[in-house]
Amino acid sequence: MQTTVLLGDPRLNDPIKKEGKFNTEDFETVTKLKKALKGIDNYQFQYIDNHKTLLQQLMLSCPEFVFNLCDEGFNNQAQLELHIPALLELLNIPYTGSGPACLAQCYNKSLVNAMAKNLDIAVPEEIYKEAETQKTIFPTLFPVLVKPNLGDGSLGITQQAVIQNSIELNHYLSHLPPVLAKTDLLIQEYLAGAEYSVGIIGNKGSLEILPILKVNYSHLPEGLPHILCYESKWLPDSPYWDKISYEEAALSDKMARKLIEASIKLFEFLDCRDYARFDFRADVHGTIKLLEVNPNPGWCWDGKFNLMAKWADLNYKNLLEKILDTAQKRYQLR
Repeated sequence: MQTTVLLGDPRLNDPIKKEGKFNTEDFETVTKLKKALKGIDNYQFQYIDNHKTLLQQLMLSCPEFVFNLCDEGFNNQAQLELHIPALLELLNIPYTGSGPACLAQCYNKSLVNAMAKNLDIAVPEEIYKEAETQKTIFPTLFPVLVKPNLGDGSLGITQQAVIQNSIELNHYLSHLPPVLAKTDLLIQEYLAGAEYSVGIIGNKGSLEILPILKVNYSHLPEGLPHILCYESKWLPDSPYWDKISYEEAALSDKMARKLIEASIKLFEFLDCRDYARFDFRADVHGTIKLLEVNPNPGWCWDGKFNLMAKWADLNYKNLLEKILDTAQKRYQLR
């Protein structure tokens, strides 16, 4: 099948990436993606990464099917990620991944946490602070993690965002980094326990659970907070970049089942499609709580999702093909 792959636009600035633009690691990621896709039978791929002419190209070419890997969002604006599937739906073009409503909901962390609580899934204690509000209700328990309520790619979540007491919190809020200055914030219970990710491929009624991932922070230099912060994803010179590793989680059947059941509940309730990742972490008492829901999670060769797929004996090509086939089955195209 002729398939159009939609990607972020390397010609434009990208506020999430290092120095606000595509860099060597990003171009290497796209190269490895194209190499993997080239090995998939039954699909012929073409690529669109020019957002200035995106609408015209889609209308002229009328793709049979779209592999939506534009997790940067339209014009590389994360808050416009939902606009890509919305556009595809307006043009009646079938595509991989979750729809605009799901992406909009999951971009709002406090909204997702409220929905999770309604499903009896534990979430961190948190205080919502609107950008325009000068007065802050301080938490009674520390440490806390300060993060943007709306966001992606850990933008605004740095090692300085873990706050130990009210004096530190007051100083941090009074001297917010520019990226957070006009943003609604969550002052959230810092979860210090083990951190896990659950990957799901499929759709309601036919879900495949990938082996559960555990984050290993043990090699971080002493004194650095154990978080997957902005530095861990975008700054190769940071110790967060190469001192954090991932391993297949060794969990009891009961604990694994609890994580999987929570993930399936969220997948179905939020109307995730084809593939998604769910991140959890334990508090100091060992209670597992939801960190984040990631519909259309990172698809890169060195990301969490591909690593979990490897543990399920799926190489990178196999994973990409499985996502494509899953979406095609949803549309009853095969």
